[in-house]
Amino acid sequence: MLIKYIIRRIAWSIPILFVVSLLAFLILQAPPGDFITAHTAALLSDGQEVDYEQIAALRQHYGLDQSIFVQYWKWISGVLVGDFGLSFEWREPVSTLIWERMGLSVTLAATTVLFTWALALPIGVYSAVKKYTFGDYVVTTIGFLGLATPNFLLALILMYVSVVYYGLDVSGLFSTEYKNAPWSWAKVRDLFAHIWIPVVILGTSSTASIIRVMRANLLDELHKPYVTTARAKGLSELKLLVRYPVRIALNPFISTIGWIFPQIISGSVIVSIVLSLPTAGPMYLTALKSQDMFLAGSFVLMLSVLAVIGMLISDILLGIIDPRIRFGR
Repeated sequence: MLIKYIIRRIAWSIPILFVVSLLAFLILQAPPGDFITAHTAALLSDGQEVDYEQIAALRQHYGLDQSIFVQYWKWISGVLVGDFGLSFEWREPVSTLIWERMGLSVTLAATTVLFTWALALPIGVYSAVKKYTFGDYVVTTIGFLGLATPNFLLALILMYVSVVYYGLDVSGLFSTEYKNAPWSWAKVRDLFAHIWIPVVILGTSSTASIIRVMRANLLDELHKPYVTTARAKGLSELKLLVRYPVRIALNPFISTIGWIFPQIISGSVIVSIVLSLPTAGPMYLTALKSQDMFLAGSFVLMLSVLAVIGMLISDILLGIIDPRIRFGR
């Protein structure tokens, strides 16, 4: 039954990805004009002469004179074979621009999720079990501060403290000697030596949010009859918590995978700019501003794929830990 459930969820993901890619492309086409229009306006504003015949030739070369659905079909058919098109602004294949940045973004997001879970799960359990104690009030206060503090402000504060008091530069993900170096184990170790700073910054609000979710869900379970029955049978408190209420309270905790993974990537744009991180966020923002539709569309598609994969992983994990879900209709 579990195998059938997993196959069914994977099968549903395929048409969802197709619909999401179409919607993403249509949304990117919604603003008036295109990259050529924006480029022409920039030339005119700088007082430069514009060769309209060359502009028309460029529009025809990039297929911008065709209908939206023809442009979409050419783009998505290329994506299926690994060709994401040509970036208008960078004049390079999109695939060469996005992979390393998306790889760093995914690594940063995955590390942040692990950091968030490692903190939020035990703290949420403690806050629920020790309800209305001094420790619960401390955790709740810190959680509200984490939710209220913008990530970019925390990044600025950390940079200021590091530079002024310790003389350290906490920007970037690599040391100077590894920024343009080819990938090696030494560069990977250097990456993980620097990644913890943006992980802490990006994970603060997510950790605070999930602590509140875990606390609320566990409080709903702790006073149910099955917990009283298990306690009456002589189970220790730790074994009782892990075997019954915590396992059930994990359902909404696991379901956050579907949104937290792409949210960290798309929500880290300002933090990436502040900390000079070579991730997808700054390039994605630049592509949207310049209406570089193939580059921006590829980033939107990648984020959509991550969201669908995140929902698929959360559905599979929920089906494993809670049989009611995979047997439900």
